[in-house]
Amino acid sequence: MQNNTQENMNQSAQRQEENMAIRSKKQSQFPEIWRRFRRNPQALVGLVVILLLIMLSLSADVLAPATQRDPGYDRQNLLNAYQYPSNQHVFGTDHLGRDIAARIIHGGRITLTVGFIVVSISMFFGVALGSIAGYYAGLIDSVIMRILDVILAIPQILLAFAIAAALGRGLPSLMIAVGVSAIPGFSRIVRGQVLSLREQEFIEAARASGAGDFRIIARHIIPNCMAPIIIQATMGIAGAILSAAGLSFLGLGMPPPTPEWGAMLSDARRFMLAGYWHMTLYPGLAIALIIFSLNLVGDGLRDAFDPRLRSAGFSKRRFKKMRRAISKAEEVE
Repeated sequence: MQNNTQENMNQSAQRQEENMAIRSKKQSQFPEIWRRFRRNPQALVGLVVILLLIMLSLSADVLAPATQRDPGYDRQNLLNAYQYPSNQHVFGTDHLGRDIAARIIHGGRITLTVGFIVVSISMFFGVALGSIAGYYAGLIDSVIMRILDVILAIPQILLAFAIAAALGRGLPSLMIAVGVSAIPGFSRIVRGQVLSLREQEFIEAARASGAGDFRIIARHIIPNCMAPIIIQATMGIAGAILSAAGLSFLGLGMPPPTPEWGAMLSDARRFMLAGYWHMTLYPGLAIALIIFSLNLVGDGLRDAFDPRLRSAGFSKRRFKKMRRAISKAEEVE
């Protein structure tokens, strides 16, 4: 009896030490990751642009307030239709006299909401499926991965198009359609990481201490897979925004007059040949800007989490270091 009590005390103490070690490791890694991220000017520019777009979207009701009759993004005035950019309308007006800048600001809420929620859905299910497949392997791994291979065999935009067409127009169906098509990407990344981690010594120690499978996956394996998951999530937001804009452009997104950026492009394309270039330029720039910024941040996070994956582009600082090292080597010779 005393031996069992002593073993339980030892196991609990060992678990506590493991948790403290993992927690202290995480706390020590974040400052280093942030320091590496700050050294990448392109990533900082992308982060600043994303934060500015988020702030503009959150303050949409202040910058483009609603009236008693119309919301801020649907204030129609046919007398002001087809106006080019001016001091009164920074981005001009559309065919119904609505301010394009106001619609882009309000549409940023929908676009960013779709991006973050879609990635949350796909990341939750993708991480769960990838962890189960990689940890148990064998038949479970084969079944899960073959199903995901079938999904991967279908082009992502085509799969999202089919799901959105089956569910109908609206924000929930749009997020489900894009989210389901992005699950295999997370699953394959997590599965590869789990396969390399499940035979490590600290996992064997956790099994020997009596930890169950769920505890091992949740407390030991997934935290060690967070770097590729975060990078994939950042890139996934850009892909989700682009897919959602594509579905809205094809008429399967938000119903009018909701100011979704892809739907704005779809409405304005018929006026391009008439010379109203501003109606397509600014929604397209908004989509390109947010996707480009997210890709910059994703590249910066990749380099920050794993410096070995840093791109081979030569900055002036790295070139000077290499030249000094070569000159020192020549002096020694």
